[in-house]
Amino acid sequence: MRLTTKGRYAVTAMLDLAMHMQEGPTSLADISKRQEISLSYLEQLFSKLRQSELVTSVRGPGGGYRLSRPAERIFVAQIIDAVNESIDATNCGGSGNCQNGKVCLTHHLWKDLSEQIHQFLNSISLSALMERHDVREVCSRQDTLLEPITLVEKNLEAAPQ
Repeated sequence: MRLTTKGRYAVTAMLDLAMHMQEGPTSLADISKRQEISLSYLEQLFSKLRQSELVTSVRGPGGGYRLSRPAERIFVAQIIDAVNESIDATNCGGSGNCQNGKVCLTHHLWKDLSEQIHQFLNSISLSALMERHDVREVCSRQDTLLEPITLVEKNLEAAPQ
């Protein structure tokens, strides 16, 4: 069983968005820089996150994305589900045709494990992750590393042409 890049990146991007929500709408370009996730990949993920009503988009200058509801009401499992990711420990994708079209000896064990993992992830909100000291430290480090780049970009934008 593994969680693919799609699910990991979606959770990472949503946590980044939550960590910066007090700054107003967050651009995907900013998330891309901080998290080192391709902008085009983020666009695909956020399209699904918007369809699942986990984020809302804000158009125009200073636009970007916001959480559609408070961080304490958005759970990791919802994010993973929104990007059509499944957490499945079975070899058959949960279909029950693991052994020559029939259920294998350990199918129900792995199915139960998958359900336990989903329940666990459904108990962790973005807010709970935001409160973690280790998460705040990483966020602070990422912000500090990008500050010089942001200042240079802003100076270039303000420079006369």
